[in-house]
Amino acid sequence: MPVPARDGVSGRDGLARTVRLRVLTAEADADDWPLWRDVRLAALAEAPLSFKSRIEDWHRGGEERWRARLAMAGAHNIVALLRGQAVGMASGLPVDGDTGELRSVWVSPEARGRGVGDLLVAGVEAWARSSGATTLRLAVLPGNEPAMTLYRRHGFGFSPELGDLLSDDGARERVMVKTLR
Repeated sequence: MPVPARDGVSGRDGLARTVRLRVLTAEADADDWPLWRDVRLAALAEAPLSFKSRIEDWHRGGEERWRARLAMAGAHNIVALLRGQAVGMASGLPVDGDTGELRSVWVSPEARGRGVGDLLVAGVEAWARSSGATTLRLAVLPGNEPAMTLYRRHGFGFSPELGDLLSDDGARERVMVKTLR
């Protein structure tokens, strides 16, 4: 069963106060995978330069692939809902016993700048803390300044760790980390 949604409590103009976070877990209802699929495909279509994955990569595999993504051991997948419509997403994945990874953060254009991203990052950070993680890491594509600003606002800093190679020209993801106390 999904964890009950909670009301957001932040936001510059109050929009985030009306956003509900729905957590999709390994025990997700049969109806959860289409929601995850739809919001993930919307993110990849709307912001293709913000993700290493491409929309073409996710059209293969069908229902089984989407269910498997939600059922990853220890994963924490969140969808932000505004008036019943998905306006954002984020995932937390365990890396090892004391490190979690923040992934797949996206906020729809109509909800940007209104605290939704803050709610999503805070939701994954809370999951990481409750899972016993002492570090939360992420990788962001070079040039994605709005995302980097969001992450810095939440206490992430750049790591000297090299991110994944993105192209033949040597461009790499930027790795950011946050120590959880």
